[in-house]
Amino acid sequence: MAITIYDISQKAGVSIATVSRVINGSGNVRPSTKKKVLDIIRQYDYTPNAFARGMGLNSIKTVGILCADSSDLYQAKAVYLLEQELQANGYEALLCCTGYNLDMRKKYLSLILSKKVDSIILAGSHFVAPIEADNACIAEAAEEVPVLLLNAAYDHPNVYSTLCDDHTAMYEAAAAMLRSGIHDILYLYNTCSYSGMRKRKGIEDALREKSAADLEAHLCFYSGPRDEPAEIADFLERTADSGTLFGGVIASDDSLAVGAIKYAQRRGLRIPQDFSVIGCNNPFLAACCTPELTSVDTRLETLVRQLVHTMLHVLAGESMPKKSIFSGSLVRRETTRF
Repeated sequence: MAITIYDISQKAGVSIATVSRVINGSGNVRPSTKKKVLDIIRQYDYTPNAFARGMGLNSIKTVGILCADSSDLYQAKAVYLLEQELQANGYEALLCCTGYNLDMRKKYLSLILSKKVDSIILAGSHFVAPIEADNACIAEAAEEVPVLLLNAAYDHPNVYSTLCDDHTAMYEAAAAMLRSGIHDILYLYNTCSYSGMRKRKGIEDALREKSAADLEAHLCFYSGPRDEPAEIADFLERTADSGTLFGGVIASDDSLAVGAIKYAQRRGLRIPQDFSVIGCNNPFLAACCTPELTSVDTRLETLVRQLVHTMLHVLAGESMPKKSIFSGSLVRRETTRF
């Protein structure tokens, strides 16, 4: 097996950034350290790979972007913002849509690596699996190039994470609805991704503090199409008819929240006097629906700028934080009474 820059850093007892500075000819390395790294490079006949090229050695100025589903509003906007930010900094992007299947994810990671990109960006939290073995493909890719995660975190050498604090953001959204006098809150979600489970935990913690009876009944997973508000409303009607009482819905994304608005309108519930709704991600959709939707802004634009900033400095051989976390904020509109 070919030796990687990660192997060189381990054998030399230095960071990957230090190895890259040596490869790049940076003067900001002590002579003794530089000699140690160069001796190992010569010993193992190491040839700089795409990561090294990203340090300035014949870089092709191209980054691979993987997303699971380009029809998803959040992922589509993330890809657009990433391409714009990369182009502004002189990089082009290769995009692959992997779906949610692990084998397809592995296939497209290998395909992107074969294109000799300088770095890989995984756009969306579905790429980090709860089972550690399923993340091996990320670790393997990180031995070749820097891997950057958007709105997910994975602790591994040469992997850099930029994410919103989804737990706190959703906790604060639930706490605000509780303070407004609505205690029978239903949390509607449709994903068990890294971000999705952090959102759910934030809701759980807020409801548990208020001693919500039968907490599990108020955590409702929706497996239907997210772009069909009528079907989401049907699902909520069935949930209510089965005996689960709720005077407000907090949804894991704004598409689900729009379905909750439609449900309330069908039932003749006044929004926000009788029924409150909070969505998440705050895309243009939130301000376009009637009434306008209160939503958690997960600061996607900020995350993208920080991610690309991190990537550029890593490719320049500089040390950067392995994880950058930003706070979300609740944007109050017409579907809440606070």
